[in-house]
Amino acid sequence: MDKLLYIAMSGAKQNMQALSVNANNLANAKTTGFKADLANARAMQAFGEGMPTRVFSMTERAGQNFDSGALLSTGRDLDVAIQGEGWLAVQTKDGNEAYTRNGQLKLNDNGALETSRGDLVIGDRGPIFLPLPISKLNISADGTIMVQPEGAPSNVQEEVGRIKFVNPDNRLLEKGSDGLFRRKDGNNEPADITVKVASGSLESSNVNPISEMTDMIALQRQFEMQLKMMKTAEEIDSSAASLLRAF
Repeated sequence: MDKLLYIAMSGAKQNMQALSVNANNLANAKTTGFKADLANARAMQAFGEGMPTRVFSMTERAGQNFDSGALLSTGRDLDVAIQGEGWLAVQTKDGNEAYTRNGQLKLNDNGALETSRGDLVIGDRGPIFLPLPISKLNISADGTIMVQPEGAPSNVQEEVGRIKFVNPDNRLLEKGSDGLFRRKDGNNEPADITVKVASGSLESSNVNPISEMTDMIALQRQFEMQLKMMKTAEEIDSSAASLLRAF
């Protein structure tokens, strides 16, 4: 009886964890540059006192779907979308380097180029700072930033830096709780000049809402089945107890 209850209990728990992954994907279906998480279940041997006769399932975030999202034209000078493979390098609040596909950039009061979540955009020589005030800004396909200082003639363009783009093997990356990607070994990825961007565009999330909803319905049905198994185990246990009392 304990085997049936244990299997149903562990299955229900793992279904709930898989549901949380699906729910997070759906919540980020409109997040710029978001990469959908993948849930994976595997069998695990339960060790403890006595012989290891129990096996339970474990759901884990196996990785991410690295497919590119659709490019959305915005016409905004500070919006960039990576075309094909590659990542934009940023400096997080702790001073470490991380990577993102979110090219929705902005300027803070000090002229620092930031992502929409406030991480500093890294260039060839560290974080990029622009000489304020400026009248016009242009980001070329290789990430070079050209600005027109305020009051300068329209034909005057100054190069202020180039955004650092990287193109590591996706198997070397892991996703943090902040949604940014980092190398698993903790090292910084060297710049890759072959990565190109489209200015005035953003990459949408690669989450497929229909697929996520279908998976969520299937997981909810599995969860209900596990609860019914637990209820059946309780009923069988009650019937066995009643028989023992009869004798």
